[in-house]
Amino acid sequence: LQAMRLMDNLQGLDDLERQLERTQYGGNLDDIDEEKLRELLGEEASQTLRQLKEFLEILEEAGYIRRKDKAWELTPKGVRKMGEKALGEIYAQLKKSGYGKHPQRDHGPGGDRADETKRYEFGDPFHLHLGETIMNAVFREGPQVPVRLDKDDFAVYRSETLTTTATVMMLDLSWSMALRGSFQAAKKVALALQNLIRTEFPRDSLYILGFSAYARELRPDELPYVRWDESVLGTNMHHAFMVAQKLLSRHKVATRQIIMISDGEPTAHMEHGRSYFAYPPSPITIRETLKEVRRCTQKEIVINTFMLDRNYYLKEFVNQIAKMNKGRVFYTTPEKLGQYILVDYVSQKRKRLGGHAA
Repeated sequence: LQAMRLMDNLQGLDDLERQLERTQYGGNLDDIDEEKLRELLGEEASQTLRQLKEFLEILEEAGYIRRKDKAWELTPKGVRKMGEKALGEIYAQLKKSGYGKHPQRDHGPGGDRADETKRYEFGDPFHLHLGETIMNAVFREGPQVPVRLDKDDFAVYRSETLTTTATVMMLDLSWSMALRGSFQAAKKVALALQNLIRTEFPRDSLYILGFSAYARELRPDELPYVRWDESVLGTNMHHAFMVAQKLLSRHKVATRQIIMISDGEPTAHMEHGRSYFAYPPSPITIRETLKEVRRCTQKEIVINTFMLDRNYYLKEFVNQIAKMNKGRVFYTTPEKLGQYILVDYVSQKRKRLGGHAA
């Protein structure tokens, strides 16, 4: 009799495990037998299930999630909230560390108005500072009515030039990123940068490109659900650079750049439409990848690389990219990845195009 009860319990645990697995991969919490959960795992497990259901109801009422068939999905509002949260956490780290406290202000002939003034020069936006213009005439000729203005009296506000930028973020989805704990940090940065550009630089364009054996564009609503590729082998930078160039070809005027986040050298390349994997990396993979780097350089696409490992062969390869493309290389950790990328993105937005003080 005791053996029969034990067999029943084991069968119940198997059924419960299957219910939990279905829920984990897109199932419904209502499919979990709460009575069976309480019986086999105790009152605390049952209470946790009820709390999860209440939490889902709160998120639904707030407009962050919605039902799709039997599963839940993030709404656009929910995706934006995740981006805001990721950006806020990275900014909090920046504030705590003091990183990036030195603003870079560059002046140029167009863009947002700054508080500083300068003597007007031909071609400047005519953001007139009336008070300073009149005082310049008064200082020049003395107080009189009417005030006679000369062309050299005109003072205008400086303009802070903001460039339009088209960016492809190449996000390594290979299993090593998860193995070393880098994947979640990279995904968080992608969400944060997406939110930063949407709110602060709406004229800019951002594409997220995931790559492992193959490269593919990730839509904004896909990003929260992205996982590393467990079932395939390869870090196919060759294909990623090819797809990135196609995406950036839509933008002829903007500054074009690629931000690559990875923790390893390329271990796959495209041949006759298929991905070929080799580890250690084959000379063919290295050669084909660098060919695409050269094509990016010829198209004036800057490649900035953020590496999460420092092994000798990786550094050797990345240095070849930097030498060929003139982009920059950052060696960092998952914890500081967000700080590096966001500070670099904002600082590179400002280009000095002239505009000297009067």
